[in-house]
Amino acid sequence: MADRFTLHPVVSQITARVIERSRPTRSAYLQQLHAASTRTRSTDRMGCANLAHAVAGLPLDDRFKVVTEQAPNIGIVTAYNDMLSAHTPMQTYPDLIKTEARKLGATAQVAGGVPAMCDGVTQGTAGMELSLFSRDVIAMATAVALSHDMFDAALLLGVCDKIVPGLLIGALHFGHLPTVFVPAGPMPTGLPNKEKAKTRELAAQGLVGRAELLDSEIKSYHAPGTCTFYGTANSNQMLLEAMGLHVPGTAFVAPGGALRDALTREAARTALSIVKSKRYAPIGLIVDEKAIVNAMVALLATGGSTNHLIHWVAVAYSAGIVIDWNDFSDLSDVVPTLSHVYPNGSADVNQFQAAGGTGYVIRELLDAGFMHADVLTVREGGIRDYTREPSLQGADLVWHDMGASRDESIVRPAQAPFSPTGGLKLLQGNLGRSVIKTSSIPDDRHIIEAPARVFESQEGLHAAFNAGELDRDVVCVVRWQGPQANGMPELHKLTPPLSVLQGKGFRVALVTDGRMSGASGKVPAAIHLSPEAADGGPLAKVRDGDVIRLNAATGELIVQVPEAEWAARPTAVVPDSLRHANALGMGRELFTGMRRSALTAEKGALSWM
Repeated sequence: MADRFTLHPVVSQITARVIERSRPTRSAYLQQLHAASTRTRSTDRMGCANLAHAVAGLPLDDRFKVVTEQAPNIGIVTAYNDMLSAHTPMQTYPDLIKTEARKLGATAQVAGGVPAMCDGVTQGTAGMELSLFSRDVIAMATAVALSHDMFDAALLLGVCDKIVPGLLIGALHFGHLPTVFVPAGPMPTGLPNKEKAKTRELAAQGLVGRAELLDSEIKSYHAPGTCTFYGTANSNQMLLEAMGLHVPGTAFVAPGGALRDALTREAARTALSIVKSKRYAPIGLIVDEKAIVNAMVALLATGGSTNHLIHWVAVAYSAGIVIDWNDFSDLSDVVPTLSHVYPNGSADVNQFQAAGGTGYVIRELLDAGFMHADVLTVREGGIRDYTREPSLQGADLVWHDMGASRDESIVRPAQAPFSPTGGLKLLQGNLGRSVIKTSSIPDDRHIIEAPARVFESQEGLHAAFNAGELDRDVVCVVRWQGPQANGMPELHKLTPPLSVLQGKGFRVALVTDGRMSGASGKVPAAIHLSPEAADGGPLAKVRDGDVIRLNAATGELIVQVPEAEWAARPTAVVPDSLRHANALGMGRELFTGMRRSALTAEKGALSWM
């Protein structure tokens, strides 16, 4: 363990190589940011007709402030809808923000809304094939909103899986703006996650019916707020705290109460304080190489979502920063696991918050030398402000220092972690490059060697499971699931049947060029395999019966076929029936160009390069 306040040498080395690798692109980005920052103010720069259109919808007092007093104007970009429980509380946020801005002699406008789909609704359906690319649509919608170009700062309202990365990517293309993210908090604790998972396994075996399964799910997902497991949505919030883009301690405060409203108003005050003090803290300067490394460390220390091995590559690139899976894996070798939240433990995020939450984890990582302390944040006090917990004293917001962990079964000090390493491993071999989340997998399942059973779709695996064809040691290969093939849907619906097989004592693994949810469970899964099968990747060569070895200890993913035979084996192509099925219906036709141009998962699955 590093000495207190001394940066760990591996963190220092990885940061240095990211800085060097990114030098040309980061330099170009900062030049563009500087050019945008040094322009004359928007209301002076705009033509009279342009400005008139921009303020026509404002109340007269606000119009006067913008045009005559040249008061600061905040652009609000919101992902509110009431299809997402996590975003439902945001319906009232714009009015709270506008009221607070007026108190401070400023104005605020909803610049635009962005689409926000719920992966929980679309899991296992055709709609899920729009999910990954919705991130880039959200980024573009954010750009459209901010392209009105008359804002002095921005507030971004969003929480869930693709929404936060999309908002962040879009905002970084307006990197000259001071920008604060505004979350909503988790729903109250419902049915324990382990009970929900058990019911799903029973349903997969036909031991309970639809009524019992639906009752379980409704008791799990039952109120406004974020889902309470530590999936992609809640990982987003941890990373935003670690990058200093929230009001400190905001991530997991429950929606609907006085504290949550006070934190939302504080977001407006925070953005305006940057503008009024003329402190140079635009988002493009805050999100630098050190901030990106801090986010990666926080992800690993908390066993966060594997989706961020795609999303944060894209986020970094949007700020001119180049990271790859080697960086994640090398950090994972030294960053300790400090929290156990479902699916890595039994606790949910409400219990995580009660035990110490983001502030405790960030403090431990800083003190142990795993995070950079010398970073810019939206708060003048820097990243140390994010080690404190907010509360209300009367009507006033105050922050207090975190003490010891309130429950060491959920969060632990860096000197006594759950594991001395993070929960992630890079897998490499003659099947390509892949990642595996090891933090929730039993130790005796880190090495799996078994014959392959190849599936062209997740429906094919379900059919084989229901027919009893998988009751054996098996590595299930599910291909044609990458960005170019079908938009890289999550394959979370595969977790229950594979868990059932593992529960029967079989040695089971999944190998796929698709994604698993941030809530991926206890079955070993080599995911995001790159290059994907549809792009001629080696996965397209695998046949039923080929023995595959997955070794999370050594980082190997190998098909045990003689080298000459493997080299000579033809590469399969996407079946015409599947290609047609993946391209039509449920709006998928509109995403044809994105699928065609998508980069690999390791390059962020970017569709706009």
